[in-house]
Amino acid sequence: MKERMNIGELAPEAYRAMLGLERYLAESGLPPATKELVKLRVSQINGCGFCVDMHAHDAKAAGESDERLFAVAAWRETPFFGDAERAALALAEEATRLGDRGETVPDAVWDEAARHYEPEVLAALVVTISTINAWNRIAVTTRMVPGTLRSQNG
Repeated sequence: MKERMNIGELAPEAYRAMLGLERYLAESGLPPATKELVKLRVSQINGCGFCVDMHAHDAKAAGESDERLFAVAAWRETPFFGDAERAALALAEEATRLGDRGETVPDAVWDEAARHYEPEVLAALVVTISTINAWNRIAVTTRMVPGTLRSQNG
């Protein structure tokens, strides 16, 4: 696999804007574990090997257990996630698969997420889902190679 282009080099202002979203998310009230689990799950759905690799490693470095990382693809079928995390993962799946169903983001999914997160944190969750979907589209389209960011950073 060979990367087609480097968006950071060719569209630096757009790349900086995306990094601005990441800075906002880092300072938001969304729990870091939830943020990484959502990024990992959305990346799995979108088939983004670069982001699956990156967020699995980021979550592991932040103390996430192998058990939960291995299970995130089948989170509904495991006991390893709390109710708030389940609500976040359900919202992430619905917001990522917008074209897969007749109804987009059902009220029941939204209401369950809203039950677990204050409005500002719920907003950060929505931005997390939107941002990782955008990153996935950049990485898949340009064929970013999994592991290359990690090898560049040390």
